[in-house]
Amino acid sequence: MPTPQTRKAFLQIHACVLLWGFTAILGKLITLPALPLVWWRMALVVLALACVPRVWRGVRALPPRLLLAYSGIGVLVALHWLTFYGSIKLANASVGATCMALATVFIALTEPRLVGRRFSWREMLLGVAVLPGVALVVGGLPHEMRMGVLVGTVSAMFVAVFGALNKRYVDRADPLTMTAVELGAGTLALTALAPLMPLVFPVFAGELLVLPSARDALYLLALALACTLFPFALSLVALRHMSAFAAQLAVNLEPVYAIVLAMLLLGEQHELTPAFYGGVAIILGVVLAYPLLVRPRRLDHVEVLATAEAKDMTL
Repeated sequence: MPTPQTRKAFLQIHACVLLWGFTAILGKLITLPALPLVWWRMALVVLALACVPRVWRGVRALPPRLLLAYSGIGVLVALHWLTFYGSIKLANASVGATCMALATVFIALTEPRLVGRRFSWREMLLGVAVLPGVALVVGGLPHEMRMGVLVGTVSAMFVAVFGALNKRYVDRADPLTMTAVELGAGTLALTALAPLMPLVFPVFAGELLVLPSARDALYLLALALACTLFPFALSLVALRHMSAFAAQLAVNLEPVYAIVLAMLLLGEQHELTPAFYGGVAIILGVVLAYPLLVRPRRLDHVEVLATAEAKDMTL
């Protein structure tokens, strides 16, 4: 029988996943293009962490090689968020959340090589089982939204790579320090890449330092603080009193929360066809089956929990 602490941890981790589900909704509500949206989100989190003395002490203690590694991962995080919100802008929040479930496929391919563990055919077969769902999702979308699926798939690839790298380096620094370095490097990378966007990625081109409106500023603060820093801290508390299996199962529900929220708050069910939701059902069925069919591995930190915005926590 679960203890009161375990029940509390279960509620806490689901609260975190629900907050991560709101990131797709906020991405749709914020009127800024994907590039300044991501820049402001990262900059606000870094600014908040800069007020924590423990973070400064941690940064000063990092050896140069590790500082460089975290900075490189931070660039991948920035590209993930850029493509994630680009997918939402090109399609909608439901499409962006669904694409993130594809990270399971890419994780099965990349994690063994990057982390040095044995390749799992069972994970690979689960990844392949997602593909019919992807076909239905694409076929169930209006033609003008299909670019959003392509961009969202690229975003899921970035999740798999930086998630595996974070797992490799997670034990070598304080989590808040690691987050600050990665997001700081990501902010600088976007600043440097902004002038090249019209030539390299025209779909993401836009003025970087545009000031958000009052409404967008409130949404950005909610995105950076309520949907990033707060669930990060809360999930660390919850993981002290629950198993890796329970945590992974909860995080796998994030796309479900995001899609339901998009239907309730944005009315996106009117934009999509039954074929889309049939594909979503297949994808989420595979994702939810993952912890049931694959032996749970030890989760050293919340950073390795996520495949989508919990990827916030893979920071």
